[in-house]
Order: sequence, then C-alpha cells, then structure tokens
Amino acid sequence: MFVGTLTFDLLLGDVHSLKEKRSIVRPIVAELVRKYGVSAAEVGNQQLHRRAEIGCAVVSGDAGHIGEILDGCERLVAGRPEVELLSVRRRFHGDDD
Repeated sequence: MFVGTLTFDLLLGDVHSLKEKRSIVRPIVAELVRKYGVSAAEVGNQQLHRRAEIGCAVVSGDAGHIGEILDGCERLVAGRPEVELLSVRRRFHGDDD
C-alpha cells in the first residue's frame, strides 16, 4: 500500500474577508475530490484572508498511479487563475515507512 500527499501553499487575489476566501477555496477542494477522487481539505492558514493551504491525499497499491493522480491535482491547482501557487510539497509513504 502506498499513500501520496500534496500540500499547496496559495496566495489568493483580491480577497478582503474569510467569506470571499471560502468562495475561492471550496470550489478548488470540491473539484479535486470530484475529478481525482482524492481526500482534500483546507489544512492551514484558515484565519488569513489572502493565504490558503490545501492538502490532498490518495491511497493506492501502485506508486505510479499515485504519481499520475498527484500530477493531475497539481496541474489543476496551478491552472486556476484566481490563485497563485507559491509552493507544493509532495510526499510518498510506503509499507516500509
């Protein structure tokens, strides 16, 4: 069994409230879940208006499959015009960890 995780550090555009922030972050999280079947959530910077941290995870018996899914997730978030992707942290965990 393998587990792959991604953590996205995002800078949001012209956002002045947490409500506006949610209106940007929630659709990204929902699309990650819908399109790639990953578990995803906002995992950090919840009290900052212009920053967001989104985490996603996937479990599979094939490490290559995990890489493909995480690549797709990264492309999806990087392609969103309303956010600037500052950094991505990728981790793989296997049976021997």
